[in-house]
Amino acid sequence: MPQLEVAGAALTYDDEGPRDGDGVPLVFIHGWTANRHRWDHQMTHFAQQRRVIRLDLRGHGESSGAGVRTVAELATDVLALLDHLEVERAVLVGHSMGGMIAQTITLDHPERVERLVLVDSIARMTYSRGRGLLMAASTLVPYKLFVATNIQRAFAPGHPRDEVRACIKASAATPREVVMTLYGAMRAFDVLDRVGEIRIPTLLIHGYHDIQLPLRQMLRMAKACPDAEVRIIDAGHELPVEKPAELTAALDRFLIPARG
Repeated sequence: MPQLEVAGAALTYDDEGPRDGDGVPLVFIHGWTANRHRWDHQMTHFAQQRRVIRLDLRGHGESSGAGVRTVAELATDVLALLDHLEVERAVLVGHSMGGMIAQTITLDHPERVERLVLVDSIARMTYSRGRGLLMAASTLVPYKLFVATNIQRAFAPGHPRDEVRACIKASAATPREVVMTLYGAMRAFDVLDRVGEIRIPTLLIHGYHDIQLPLRQMLRMAKACPDAEVRIIDAGHELPVEKPAELTAALDRFLIPARG
């Protein structure tokens, strides 16, 4: 896989699909403790039609590097990759923390974003009591147990255990330092008062059973961004894994007006 050296990190990425394809490139940004393979279904589908880019954020997946303290710094990494690939404008699709990165890029560099899709993401981090207790206990329990508990909570009840176990394994490979530092970065993230500035077509798509970033928090964002399209899917927080075909279909419908 190709890599890009950025500020002490080697970012692994995929860049597939026709350069003269259907519309501007799609850029997929994964969430906290995940990796670029969360987007396998979307990558396979959309790369047949247009250029599609995805990356492992620093410290995740096959990317090295640590030390990032804010969501804005992660956004800088993504922009560096787009500059390297000579992508001036793109459709950003971000899941969870990846959606926070996408919001940051959209608000700070609106000229770089054609459309915005936020999957199970919010504009102001507010943790439930249960999530707060889990994070507080993170220093008292083995790291792998903490990761397993966090990922299990992310899925809607009844999801196949093999897929949950695969996500736990991938997340447990993310260094503890990276996980805990970026937890602090997400906790500090707050652009709710700015989302009304977003003037491009926006899709907010969320799992009905999401208890990591509850639906009511996304709806608070939707209220502040009244022109956004909202779609609710019968899933938990891990929409790209739980309902990949439904997510791809929703993206396809949202992108149709942008073609040509």
